[in-house]
Amino acid sequence: MAKSRVNFVCQNCGAVAQRWQGRCEACSEWNSMIEEGGATGIGAQAARSARKGRIFTLEGLAGESESPPRVCTGIAELDRVTGGGFVPGSVLLIGGEPGIGKSTLLIQACARLATGNRRVAYISGEEAVAQVRLRAQRLGLAGAPVELAAETSVEDIIATLGQGRAPALVVIDSIQTMWTDRVESTPGTVTQVRASAQALIRYAKTTGAIVILVGHVTKDGQLAGPRVIEHMVDAVMSFEGEGGHHFRILRSLKNRFGPTDEIGVFEMTGLGLGEVANPSAMFLSGRDASAPGAAVLAGMEGSRPVLVEVQALVAPTSLGTPRRSVVGWDPARLSMVLAVLEAHGGLRLGQHDVYLNVAGGLRVSEPAADLAAAAALVSSLTGAVLPRKTVYFGEIGLSGAVRPVVHANLRLKESAKLGFEAAIAPLAAREDGETSPVPVAHCEHISKLIADIAASGAQARSARELRRA
Repeated sequence: MAKSRVNFVCQNCGAVAQRWQGRCEACSEWNSMIEEGGATGIGAQAARSARKGRIFTLEGLAGESESPPRVCTGIAELDRVTGGGFVPGSVLLIGGEPGIGKSTLLIQACARLATGNRRVAYISGEEAVAQVRLRAQRLGLAGAPVELAAETSVEDIIATLGQGRAPALVVIDSIQTMWTDRVESTPGTVTQVRASAQALIRYAKTTGAIVILVGHVTKDGQLAGPRVIEHMVDAVMSFEGEGGHHFRILRSLKNRFGPTDEIGVFEMTGLGLGEVANPSAMFLSGRDASAPGAAVLAGMEGSRPVLVEVQALVAPTSLGTPRRSVVGWDPARLSMVLAVLEAHGGLRLGQHDVYLNVAGGLRVSEPAADLAAAAALVSSLTGAVLPRKTVYFGEIGLSGAVRPVVHANLRLKESAKLGFEAAIAPLAAREDGETSPVPVAHCEHISKLIADIAASGAQARSARELRRA
């Protein structure tokens, strides 16, 4: 009989080591290595009794394929992120910080589907049935025929769901609390999470039920535990939001049946999460266009154009090392833009503190935000107020050249819809010869942007001096 080997598995990233160590070499997390038996795991049961493989048919790439059917929830923003609705037999992983609204959104989706004569089950491993009912009553959804249960055993859950007609939707809240007796490990460990998810995925594929797994995140905003099953599920979504803001953003990180990096915007109200049909207007509401250091970015989130305000503050410092603080943008990207402004724009920012903020709490990751960030920084440094009805988008290269970005027409159309009258963009801002909905002032180099902003600031100062005289 083979001797059972002992491994040490990181509970943060799933890395396996042969001996215990205080710090994981893969993710650098401290005190995350837990001892687990080497004979446990997904393939441990099958490895005990080897069988002869069966022959299956191999097919070519050519052939007809039908688009997968969709189950729409009636929540437009949720259906948008999933690519037009849930696909039967798919498994989705939704992560987010505690209290962000994951359970609220899923209860609303369950109630919508249950009222459409579909069987829906909500399995909670963290709350009692009475607590889930209280949330449903607070949201006005107590009359929806949603089946509730407080259970953590995966085998018991699958056996119970097998009674009667197959459910259309099953919500598991959360996957860290689930356990299976197929492996010998503590609930919440990487081995239990992986084995439980494998059993639930097998159930979804064989019955055609839609399974949604809820996952927690670490202090760094990464999925804890379920990160090792991201490659196993069909879609991974992140629920984001700031405590000081009322809106929440559901972002698609992986989707086998739809576009990735798509977002849905919700607003937290007294009756749950409400849809935001026009997020650009919400992000721009309340902005002060008369103050320097504010530029409007015409950005893209998936296939949706979104206009947000980029705010910058450049202030002299007495410290030996100036501060660089960023909220909602990549700090490394800010350092690159500052270096380009100094090297190719002639600006001196080494004795200034720099603060950059994306208003509204939205996190922007696309390179098209470079030009808007540079405009806000130059505006704050020179004191020049940027035009109120102008948007900015473009990628800045290390040479100072402004490079074109994708979906320029969509950005311009969204800008025109919200009343903007001009755009500062790269030379190739028009696609397929279409007429631009707003006039575009082409910017080929960062030096031109700096010169234009400085000139407008000088004109504004001259006008103020004339009024004083």
